[in-house]
Amino acid sequence: MKTKRIHPYIIIILSFLSIIIFGTIALIMPFTMKNMQTMGFTKALFMATSAVCVTGLSVVNLGADFTIYGKIVMIILMEIGGLSIITIAVFFFTMIGAKIGVSNRFLLRESLNQNSASGLITLVRKIVIISFTIQLVCAMINTFEFVKYYDGWFEAFSVSIFHSAASFNNAGFDIFGSDSMIPYKDNILINSTTMLMIVLGSMGFVVMDDVFKKRFRWSRFNLHTKITIITTIVLIFGGALIIKVTILDPEFSWMQAFFESITCRTAGFTTYDLAKLKEYPAAYIIFVCLMLVGASPCSTGGGIKTTTFAVMIIAIVYFGRGKQARAFKRKISKDQIFKAFVLLQIAILIVIIGSFLVSLFQPNMTDSDGNVIGFEKIFFEVVSAFSTTGLSMGITGYLNPANRILLCFIMFFGRLGPLTIIGVLNKNWMGYSNERINYIEENVIIG
Repeated sequence: MKTKRIHPYIIIILSFLSIIIFGTIALIMPFTMKNMQTMGFTKALFMATSAVCVTGLSVVNLGADFTIYGKIVMIILMEIGGLSIITIAVFFFTMIGAKIGVSNRFLLRESLNQNSASGLITLVRKIVIISFTIQLVCAMINTFEFVKYYDGWFEAFSVSIFHSAASFNNAGFDIFGSDSMIPYKDNILINSTTMLMIVLGSMGFVVMDDVFKKRFRWSRFNLHTKITIITTIVLIFGGALIIKVTILDPEFSWMQAFFESITCRTAGFTTYDLAKLKEYPAAYIIFVCLMLVGASPCSTGGGIKTTTFAVMIIAIVYFGRGKQARAFKRKISKDQIFKAFVLLQIAILIVIIGSFLVSLFQPNMTDSDGNVIGFEKIFFEVVSAFSTTGLSMGITGYLNPANRILLCFIMFFGRLGPLTIIGVLNKNWMGYSNERINYIEENVIIG
């Protein structure tokens, strides 16, 4: 009797859904909030989804409203969401000596977006150990700075632990209050460690592993690592330059420009009042573009990914020159180029349809002062949700239940990746095809 295997993408999707359900149940408890009142189902679902999808959008004030229990639940959800439940489960199984079968290795390969199942268990160990080591070291460093702002070392360390989990996992949640990290915009150490954790978390575990394995020798890095590193550097410095030039605020510093350039690619913290972006349309556009690009593959961040962006730019340049796309003396396959453009189109469709539906479900959304919230803020919110960035121009708390659930779906799509979702339709995931018909090729006029 032929055994029917479950599609690995379905298992990945169900694993994230199960954690979101668990998080919703945990957060809906009355001892989550300091006033011992439940936050309601849609708010709990929104917060759980935002944490598991490492987005950072919040409908409550975490620092003022959540108890220690609520904050611990959020940390757990962020860690699981950043590393994925499959990675963490495999790590613990290997720690207790359990053997990982072929089917589980195949599932892990798909979860980590790898081409081969070779060396996956070693990679998982490195991912978990490196992740928690970076978070702990940076938390200890930040404690010496946060103690200046809080009462006692324990409170400072608690804040540092939460901040490190949110930073490395690119979640962007903070317990500082409604001003996010604006009070620390001039603190060099806190800004530096935060940016470092965001970059390391968004760079991708495969890249970090390759860098350490090749002992920092550029010539030996694989193509993925080279493209990821160069694209990340270009986006950070290019983004900072454009942001600094377009935000014509004399008090806006270069450190803030670099921080925003890094954080708006899926982290969600801010040292600048984003409500002011409506005064600077050019800066608004670059923020949206950086959010849409997002982090790198196999990382804690979302977006269409840096490599997708780089492959499209390379393909456009070489198409214009009438040559095969290549980089670092390596040819980029047409399948990869096709996948990159498909991903971009799906992302654009999700953002456009999502913005339309938010406006449809809440046509006259108003803020606390009764002012109608403009479309530019809604569009910014939807892009932030899809790219799992978590930045907001201040409208998250005004969303009605229907829009909270809608953004949950958008965050879920953004975290897992559109290609993972639609990949469920692929019946040939085992590597063979049942198609026996070859169709005649015919050209379609393009452009």
